[in-house]
Parts: sequence; C-alpha cells; structure tokens
Amino acid sequence: MSAVGGWTLGYYDGSGFKLWQWAREYTLADNFFQAAFGGSYLNHQWLICACTPRHAEAPASMRVRLDVNGKLVKRDGSPSASVGAVQVVSNGLGRSVTPDGWSVNTTQPPYQPSGIPPAADGPRTHANPKGFRTALLDTGEPIPPQTATTIGDTLSAKGVSWAWYAGGWNAALADGMQATDAKRKVIYQRADGSPNFQPHHQPFNYFARFAPGTPERALHLKDGDDFVADIAAGKLPAVSFYKPAGRDSQHPSSTEIMSGDAHMAGLLEKLRASAQWNNMLVVVTYDENGGYWDHVPPPQGVGWGDRWGPGSRIPALLIGPQVKRGFIDSTPYDTTSILKFISKRFDLPPLPGVRAKMGDLTPALLP
Repeated sequence: MSAVGGWTLGYYDGSGFKLWQWAREYTLADNFFQAAFGGSYLNHQWLICACTPRHAEAPASMRVRLDVNGKLVKRDGSPSASVGAVQVVSNGLGRSVTPDGWSVNTTQPPYQPSGIPPAADGPRTHANPKGFRTALLDTGEPIPPQTATTIGDTLSAKGVSWAWYAGGWNAALADGMQATDAKRKVIYQRADGSPNFQPHHQPFNYFARFAPGTPERALHLKDGDDFVADIAAGKLPAVSFYKPAGRDSQHPSSTEIMSGDAHMAGLLEKLRASAQWNNMLVVVTYDENGGYWDHVPPPQGVGWGDRWGPGSRIPALLIGPQVKRGFIDSTPYDTTSILKFISKRFDLPPLPGVRAKMGDLTPALLP
C-alpha cells in the first residue's frame, strides 16, 4: 500500500535477464499462482504450512474493522469503503488481523531476528511481547508462537533431512539481540552495505518448535553462507529452502531487479556444478506478485481455492537434470504445489491446507 497518488504503468523486457535464460533452458510454469491473497508475510507462511497464522487475542488496534455493510473501515476514522476507496497511510501498525483472529498482514515474529527489539527486562532472544512504539512507529505486538504442522514437522517425523537457509541470518540475529535502545543496522536497514534482512520473510521463526534454544532451531535454521558451503561440499539436505536477503530479493522499493537476478543465477550455477546435481529439482519462485499487474485470474471453486487464495499469478521456474528442457508447463499450480511435491516424494502425510486440484509439479519432469 502506498500514499503515492499514482504510479506510471511500465512494461519491461526481461529477455536480457539471467533467469530468463534459465527459463528458456529448463521449464517455465506459466500458470503458477501465489498461495494466498496478501503479501510476503502470509505467502511465506503458506510455503511451509499451507496455513494462515492465528492471533486470536490480538488487540483491537491490530484488527480489521468492518462497517454495518461489511466494508472495510479506514484506519484514520474517515468514511469506510462503503462510500469510497480505502487509502491506508500507516506509521507501521497495519490492521493485520481479521475480526475472527487470523493474522493476514505483516506481523513480527516472537523471536529474534524480529522487527521488534527485546524488552529491557526480557530475554535478548525474544521480541518484546508488548511491541515497539515511538513517535514515528508502532509495530503492534508480535504474533504468539505458532503451533500448526509445517512441512518441517512432517519431514522430521519421517527422518528426512531438511534446512531453511536465509541470507543474512547470522548478522540479523546478532542485530536483533542488541539492547532495546540500540540502533539496528541489519534488520529492515539498507544503508552501509546491510543485507536489509526482512524478519517477516522467515516463517519457521514464528513457530514454537523452532524457538531459541531448541534443538530443532539449531539443526534446521541456517545462514545463507551455510547454503553456499553445503552446495560446494555436496552436503545439502534432502530438502532445502533458500531465502535471499532483502537486498537480493528483487522486492519493489527495498531493492532492484538486476542484483537479485544475478544473485539467483549465480546460485543456480553453483548448484549445477554440485556433486548432488544429478538428483536435484530446483524450484525458483516468488512469495507474491510484487505489485505487478497480471491478466490471468487464479482458479476458483472447490479444490482450487478457498478463503485464503490462491492470489495473483507469479513466475516459477523448474530446473534440474530430470526436468523437461525448453518446456512451458501450463498445469495449474500454486505455492502449495511445492508442499504437495515434497510430500509425494517422501511419502509424507499431506498438510491440510494443500489444495486438492492443484498440480504437484510432476508434469514438468521427464518420464
């Protein structure tokens, strides 16, 4: 959302991008949709659990309010959407929780790294449960630790190795554990070479099973440098998630396109040179549509969608030696298709939110 009165519509030729060349060489899924109506926060949650987080006890200041016609009430108290378009100008605290307690918009994790510093009298490993407020910023309170079943849980239960690698994780963890009044230099910061770490892009850090001090956290939540090292050593786990730092994410307003394009292409080259390459399927996709308009409507109806999505179409590339070459796969997919594929490959129980009719990525693979 923006207070800008209007943006110029632009058209971009991506044929010079490095990822464009990878798409030409392997498989481009041109009917792939973000799992949820919403932004990065909600779609990262759907990537690991096909679920929307709960914040049942959220304060009124964090809840969406509807008028008697069921229309959104503007935050500043001016007329609701019943009498005009809603324009939201926020000092940080958006109305992120539905009236019935579902957390749908950016809310900070309860553990560091978080956009909420530790409490002065609390553990440095945790966010202040009361939130963080200044004259210019109000974060709202962090969401309570989540307990829904994730793909990490089902993989661990089956004894399948896995990890979530995040660019800038170690630096952000140290940054988040500073004293309450210390200036952050890594978390949501772009200056002085910062990786611009985005805590709301780290879904496992919202779950009680991966709380600070737990064996699961130490085993599965790793830094982006560990990803590069494990590629080189041929020691990637059976399932790896990699999230670039904010500066490499191609996210509108926080970075630009070309640096992320080069970053991802460089990692793909490292993966292709890895001793593990022959057994790899690499899925490169995005958390949401990044503000870009798209003309393809998502599938609707029983088995295709639900209250939460799917949302806009997003890019998705499938890469690996077992992937069809120079192929356009028009099978309907969404983010939960990744979970469906992992569950099928390792014979895991399906996660409840995975959409029944969405594909499982196997049409892109060689027979």
